[in-house]
Amino acid sequence: MSGQQLNNPLHGIKLTTMLEQLFLEYGCEELGDTLNINAFKNNPTYKSSLKFLRTTPWAREKVEKFYLKNMTN
Repeated sequence: MSGQQLNNPLHGIKLTTMLEQLFLEYGCEELGDTLNINAFKNNPTYKSSLKFLRTTPWAREKVEKFYLKNMTN
């Protein structure tokens, strides 16, 4: 089973961890403008953004790609 995740750079990184780091580094306003996701623009909270990303695959994918591009070495 561990062989299935060898090529997955996000393996072991929780969505909550990603979102916390992105909020601290960029803030809601910049994330909303950069990713064009309304959950970060309209009265955003950490909890509401996390819930939205868990239930909206296209938005989660955008956030994951942004995280990989900007937050990993």
